Amino acid sequence: MFQAGSVSFTFRFKALKEGISAMNANNGIISQSSKYSVTESIDRLEAVLQAKGITIFARIDQQAEAEKAALSLRPMQLLLFGNPKAGTPLMVASPTIGLDLPLKVLAWEAVDGKVWLSYKDHNYLKQQFSLSDELVKNIAIIPSLIEQTLA
Repeated sequence: MFQAGSVSFTFRFKALKEGISAMNANNGIISQSSKYSVTESIDRLEAVLQAKGITIFARIDQQAEAEKAALSLRPMQLLLFGNPKAGTPLMVASPTIGLDLPLKVLAWEAVDGKVWLSYKDHNYLKQQFSLSDELVKNIAIIPSLIEQTLA
């Protein structure tokens, strides 16, 4: 009986360890493909955020900024958003999480023309900043927002 429990624990520990290794391998970044252009993807995300009353702090068209510097860059836009009531407790608990807040989603076009939405995994941030389950709930909204954006 103890053996079975030990095997189960070992399996769960190994799965957790592999999951953490996978998150570390991509620096905690999740990328989901979009059937929309970069601009339309960010427009759709903005609409979802506005409907939920989430503050949009900035929208940066990185391709346009590159062009101003006489450089070439595939379409890429970054949206910064959040809610100070949700983010402030995180920064009180771990001030350096301010490097990752406000929340960000990057829409970018790959060489093959495929568009991606990329963002930091809240579980990766939880691990990186030793956040409690209660605090991480404040930033665990991005997957749901992306799902609505891509619908």
